[in-house]
Amino acid sequence: MNKNQSLPWDHPRFRSWIAVARACQLMQQTLSRSLADLDIKPPHLDILVNIYRFEGISQQELARKLLVGRSNMSMLLPQMEHRRLIERRGDERDKRVLRLHLTPEGRKLTEAAMAIQTDLIERTLSEEPIEQCMATATSMERIIAMLLKELRDDD
Repeated sequence: MNKNQSLPWDHPRFRSWIAVARACQLMQQTLSRSLADLDIKPPHLDILVNIYRFEGISQQELARKLLVGRSNMSMLLPQMEHRRLIERRGDERDKRVLRLHLTPEGRKLTEAAMAIQTDLIERTLSEEPIEQCMATATSMERIIAMLLKELRDDD
């Protein structure tokens, strides 16, 4: 780098990138602490919430939604099944496909965890105007779309 070039941390886009990354890390740490009494971590919550929203989702669809590989799913799902939070059932039309369902215990735990997460979000963002929240969401969704496209183009 020569003396006429600005350093990366002096650039507004670099500052924004770092701020998003740090906020994400802190959100995950705070959520982890908040969920500790339920004995689940954010990755478990992501799985539970998606099964709650999309009852009967396939393992492959879930992995795609969560942007994780099947190996991650194959590690987490058996743990959750062992705790009797989820059930894997064969698809009626295609026996190779496993569909995910919450057990009654899983539904109860998911609802408790969602209440904790919602409370955390409300406490964290209550001072932000709704318009700013929407602008931030729109900006992040645009970045997500661009990064997903780059990942797909690399494959």
